[in-house]
Amino acid sequence: MGVLKKFFEPVDMTTGSPWKQLVLFTVPMLLGNIAQQLYNTVDSVVVGNYVGDNALAAVGSAGPILNLLIVLFVGISVGAGIMVSQYFGARRREELSQTIGNCITLTGIATLFVMVVASLMSRPLLEMLNTPETIIDWCHSYLLILFLGSAGLAYYNILSGVLRGLGDSMAALIYLLVSTVINIVLDILFVAVFKMGVNGVAYATIIAQAVSALLCVIRLMRMKEIFDLTPRYLKINKGHTMNIIRLGLPSGITQAILSMAMIVVQSLTNSFGEMFIAANVIIMRVDGFAMMPNFSFGTAMTTYAGQNVGARMYDRVQEGAKQGTFIAIGTSAVITALILIFGESLMGIFTSTPELVRLSRDMMGILAVGYIAMAVTQSLSGVMRGAGDTMTPMWISIATTIFVRVPIAYGIAFLTRSAEFPNGRQECIFISLLTSWVLGAIVTFVFYRRGKWRKMHI
Repeated sequence: MGVLKKFFEPVDMTTGSPWKQLVLFTVPMLLGNIAQQLYNTVDSVVVGNYVGDNALAAVGSAGPILNLLIVLFVGISVGAGIMVSQYFGARRREELSQTIGNCITLTGIATLFVMVVASLMSRPLLEMLNTPETIIDWCHSYLLILFLGSAGLAYYNILSGVLRGLGDSMAALIYLLVSTVINIVLDILFVAVFKMGVNGVAYATIIAQAVSALLCVIRLMRMKEIFDLTPRYLKINKGHTMNIIRLGLPSGITQAILSMAMIVVQSLTNSFGEMFIAANVIIMRVDGFAMMPNFSFGTAMTTYAGQNVGARMYDRVQEGAKQGTFIAIGTSAVITALILIFGESLMGIFTSTPELVRLSRDMMGILAVGYIAMAVTQSLSGVMRGAGDTMTPMWISIATTIFVRVPIAYGIAFLTRSAEFPNGRQECIFISLLTSWVLGAIVTFVFYRRGKWRKMHI
């Protein structure tokens, strides 16, 4: 019971064994990330089995545009998380209260902006990508519902980031599990019973996300022993707002550029037809789960580094970085083995079409080893971000995406064109992604060792 109780308490990462603190923090967050990935996965499974493969392709094709148009939320979340962890580590209650209050206000402003701009841009972007006529209307209606109901998505992701910065990853997990159950029940109800199609999974998602956001707000209001959440802290403070933007902007820009690169590659993906689009959706859903440990360890390293940099314990940061990275690599190695062994069974969850299952399995086999490389990238990038060096991970991500992934994808497609493959070999999509992951890991390790992050703090 004592061990279990520890998972429900905020984690102070400035004391105790680094690897134990990281595991205590990461386990509930990993479960939460897996639960969050269930949102998209359940959407795909339900529409794939109850509506059809084209509906599955429609939900997946909307993904890159959705990611592009929520970059404001990413920036605010990262910037606020770094500041919260450092102020919490430094025991600076007033600055912590102002940061959280400003974060809530900024999120409201960003949500209104996204609701208007994204709703207007989604259809033109889908047309620009040559989205097949058979699925474009489904894609557009799906995106429109998600953008108009984006407040829940925004506030959950940002406020759960604040909770993690305070060392409380368990609360975020519990709230997400609750909303995931709601999402699954509503998915089945709206699609299988009420026959609402793609729109049904969109409505289920925004309702479930709103519930999780509300629960996060209630939790924060009860943490009076750590910070104050009163109306005066909701007023925009120029210094704290600029710090949130300064720290979060690089991550937001990175997300925007990565999403634009995905859109460019999505255009190439669309040229291979509906079958390959559907296979890509299945792969990305499995990829989402396979990448979860890496993202979880990356976020844990950000919080760990932030708290210890705030306390000026740089040697402890370095020791935790080493231990955390080794754990992440080991976890990803196991996941890679499972994907290679059980790949066909995993793909069969989403569709009963044998050709689609085989195509998805073959493409997933190309990516599998890359998850080990991403363990290094995410862990060490998390350390640099937590210390306040958000620019270095940004430039590495941009360089490996724009100058490696996109050129290699189109280059292989061009060089492998033939009568049998008029648009090139489909493998180009995943070979290019694997190459960018491996190169990104090497470059991230080099820049981490250079140690610029040791000179960065708010």
